[in-house]
Formats: sequence, C-alpha cells, structure tokens
Amino acid sequence: MQVISLPAAITLTEWSERTFWRKFADGSLARETVNGKAMISFDLIKPHLCLALSPEDLSVLASAVAGDAEAQNEMALIFLANEKPKGAIYWLEQAAKQGCADAMNLLSQRYMKGSGVPQDENTGMIWLAKAATLGHLISQCQMQGLRNRNGANHL
Repeated sequence: MQVISLPAAITLTEWSERTFWRKFADGSLARETVNGKAMISFDLIKPHLCLALSPEDLSVLASAVAGDAEAQNEMALIFLANEKPKGAIYWLEQAAKQGCADAMNLLSQRYMKGSGVPQDENTGMIWLAKAATLGHLISQCQMQGLRNRNGANHL
C-alpha cells in the first residue's frame, strides 16, 4: 500500500478534511493526484493513526484500500472493536456500495442506534432490507421479526 485516498486518510487519522488541505498548503504534508483524486502516502500519516494497527490489520487495510469489500467490512469491525464507530462508517459504506451484505447489516444497526451517524431509522431499514434481499440470514430474521411485530400491532 503506497497511497490512500483522502477520505480513507481522514478516517485513519480522525483529522478533518480542512486539516489535510491546510497541511497540503503549508507543505507539511505532500499529496499526489491519481485519476483526479487527492491521494496521500500512507507512510506520511502512519505516525498519526487514531488506532493501533497490528501487522495483520495493516494487511487488511491494504486490501481495503485496494477496494476489497470483505476487507473494508473487516476494517469497519476493527474500528468498532476500538470504539470508533464514526470511523467504521466510512469502511461500511465502501463495502456496502459493493454489495457486501454483512456491511449493509452493520450499517443498518449503526443508523438504527445513531452510532457513528445521526440516528435515522428509515436509512437503517433501507440497509436492513437490502441485506435481507441479498440473502443475509440475520437481516432476513430481523425483517421477519419486524413484520411479525407490526402484524401483531394491526390485530
């Protein structure tokens, strides 16, 4: 892993986008442009990571940065295990956009609870339904539970 996207760097450091642009402007941090996107050398931000990453975690990160949806979901789990739900959201969204049902289910939970994102039950339900549609067993059971609960309310 040589360079990472600005959004990934923001997640890994917990610096704001404004902080990155300020560092680019004053020359304290160099950026590269790849396909029109601001990219940053991972080695430049490594000392500023917001959580400790083991060698195995760094391997997962390299795969996640390369676009592997399962690795992105795993990065989200690493962030959640370190009580950094806001950072997990970026990786969950990346994985969910690629059709990772596990990530969709986790996003659903985050939105339902308002953990790492503002609470939004409608968005949570959308992600839950998408995961269930893809055959995610837990999501299917949760959807069935909601149907049963709502059906009981109509009796």
